[in-house]
Amino acid sequence: MPTTGQEPTEGPDTPSGSGDARYSNGGYNAGMAVFSYIIGGILVWSLIGWWLDNLLDTRWLVLAGAFLGAAGGFYLSHMHNLTRDHTPNPQSGSRPTPGAGTGPE
Repeated sequence: MPTTGQEPTEGPDTPSGSGDARYSNGGYNAGMAVFSYIIGGILVWSLIGWWLDNLLDTRWLVLAGAFLGAAGGFYLSHMHNLTRDHTPNPQSGSRPTPGAGTGPE
């Protein structure tokens, strides 16, 4: 028993193992994917801007590339549904079921 006086909750790491594995690390994994898309976009498009700056003898394309990469990374994250909330509804106490309540009973 925990020493904090709280009852153990069932989850993916409890001995019963009745938790749904899809929700165990969804927030962390989605956060890392969003971070990767944004940082990767900034790096790639900054390098492209730096190359164009050297080619065209300008000094502002690297900054434009960084902004374009950040916007593109956020756009990719949004299109892959990584920016929405994946947590279950705390009011109902259960996880949402796809298609629940949409058909005739």
